Amino acid sequence: MKYFSLILLFVAFSCGNKEAILLPKSNVTIVSDVVDHSPIYIFFRTKGKDTLAEVNRKNSIITTNWILNIDKRLPLRLVIPEVMKLQEKKRNEVAHKNELAENYYSYADSIGKNMAFLPFTKLVYKMEKPKFGVIVFFDKNNNVWINGLIVKKDKLEIFLNEFIIEKGINLQYCFSKNLTFGNYIQDKIFIQSLKFPFPDLNLTNEEFIY
Repeated sequence: MKYFSLILLFVAFSCGNKEAILLPKSNVTIVSDVVDHSPIYIFFRTKGKDTLAEVNRKNSIITTNWILNIDKRLPLRLVIPEVMKLQEKKRNEVAHKNELAENYYSYADSIGKNMAFLPFTKLVYKMEKPKFGVIVFFDKNNNVWINGLIVKKDKLEIFLNEFIIEKGINLQYCFSKNLTFGNYIQDKIFIQSLKFPFPDLNLTNEEFIY
């Protein structure tokens, strides 16, 4: 796909009008290509002083891989409820269900200068605080909190490993509802770079937004 080197825009067409989405950026590619996919767009809108998330899934086909192109300026409090609705629709499909179809977020790799994709098919979102486990909270100011204690990102891996004293521990990844989607994608890719001593560490497939 074409890469816009200065301002990253994903161009779509909605109701005959040319639309633009500002994609999140990262410096690494998780997935470089997705075949047999349908695009879904979540646009950044304003109405007076309010920010709105507008979903366009007119071209989505339930049996294909879904690529969600989401404007990086939108806060998670607006984005995630819409993503949850889309997930529910696909998971509850019976007549045309495709067990191999995946869901991806799109973003721009600023180093490789290409479009890239982050899978989230099995992810379960919850709009609440977790009730157990080691809570890793990413706030809107790019800070990370571990069970209420602020930790620098470059020290996070070391700090987390101090909690991991036995197999079966749960790390609960949480994000501020006011975090922008662009920063969320950067945090998600950062989390994937973390290394732990136990390969079968019990990381849940849940994420908490509050």
